Amino acid sequence: MKVIEVKNLSKSFKVKIKEKGFKGSLKSIIHPKYKIIKAVNNISFDVEEGEMIAFIGPNGAGKSTTIKMLTGILYRNEGEIKVLNLDPSKDRKKLAYKIGTVFGQKEQLWMHLTPMDNFKFFAAIYDIPEKEAEKRIEELSNLFEMESFINTPVRNLSLGQRIRSEIVASLIHNPKILFLDEPTIGLDPVVKENIRKLIKKMNKEYNTTIFLTSHDVLDIEKLCKRVIIVNNGRIVMDDTMNNLKYHYLNKKIVEVKSKEKIDFNDEDGITILKEKETNLKLEIDTRKKNLSDVLKLIDPENIIDINISNTPLEQIISEIYKDNKVEKLKK
Repeated sequence: MKVIEVKNLSKSFKVKIKEKGFKGSLKSIIHPKYKIIKAVNNISFDVEEGEMIAFIGPNGAGKSTTIKMLTGILYRNEGEIKVLNLDPSKDRKKLAYKIGTVFGQKEQLWMHLTPMDNFKFFAAIYDIPEKEAEKRIEELSNLFEMESFINTPVRNLSLGQRIRSEIVASLIHNPKILFLDEPTIGLDPVVKENIRKLIKKMNKEYNTTIFLTSHDVLDIEKLCKRVIIVNNGRIVMDDTMNNLKYHYLNKKIVEVKSKEKIDFNDEDGITILKEKETNLKLEIDTRKKNLSDVLKLIDPENIIDINISNTPLEQIISEIYKDNKVEKLKK
């Protein structure tokens, strides 16, 4: 069953043009000029019930604008949207009872209240009977392991505990769809992994549809089976995570600081991105060279420091966008 249906969706904004210099600024105030920016440009996609989908792209790609239209915060200029068979712009109040939102950079909890008091407050907003609310809060607090801090004021919680509380607050009314915008931003690796496990558990136990945006490749890789990538307001890829991993997530960045110089020049699958004295930055093509084999080439006693990371998501998106432009030119 489709829970989100988007057809030929577009959204434009009228933006004031700023002119340089004092005279230009004065002219802009007296006789302002405007330009039209198309933030979302004719996109179409569907999401099935219980699906965990990543909706990603660089800053300014149109992700947030799309989410705001899906949740009824913004009106569309063109196209059609159905979320749980409701039109978000016409049925925003009805839709609010069926969806949840978590924005990693925006707080929805009252900081001076405890998570428990916040949950009771949200339950009252959603007209949930007291006994039902108590049962729901207990169920969610157990699932998200909140017993040790549920009665501590939110302002005294760690960032990881606050994010857990934010997610639970968004689930009080048992939404069918949960929109997550950068849910792990600013968290340390251990807490990030815990949040991911909880999101997966929630999806499995409640069949909650997850609509995720994130700049963290691991968030996407570990949570989602499908990825939609947007750039300049358009969809440049809608594919499975497995295909994305095979074609674009097959490279690792290795930064090594060593006591003595290391020579990788003749190794297939290893590209030297940067070299300065005994500092090296390498790109490893894992289809040609296993990361473990690369590490075996380095004497452990020669290593001062080493860091292994994924290719930045912005770079992956840039490569996909370039590839799509090439395909269009071929056609």
